[in-house]
Amino acid sequence: MKSSRFKRVCVFCGSSPGKKTSYQLAAIQLGKELVERNIDLVYGDGSVGLMGLVSQAVYDGGRHVLG
Repeated sequence: MKSSRFKRVCVFCGSSPGKKTSYQLAAIQLGKELVERNIDLVYGDGSVGLMGLVSQAVYDGGRHVLG
């Protein structure tokens, strides 16, 4: 596991899935990278779209999600 000096990161992004699949894949990858670096997520509480993908990836990875 990679370490980070950050304990939490705040992320805001769209409630739509975006026009390109690459946006969705990037959102999921961001969530996985946060998990890999042991960083919790603070976000705007959206459970759909890109925000939902980021938060679900962090949650599924066992990190704390606050929003």
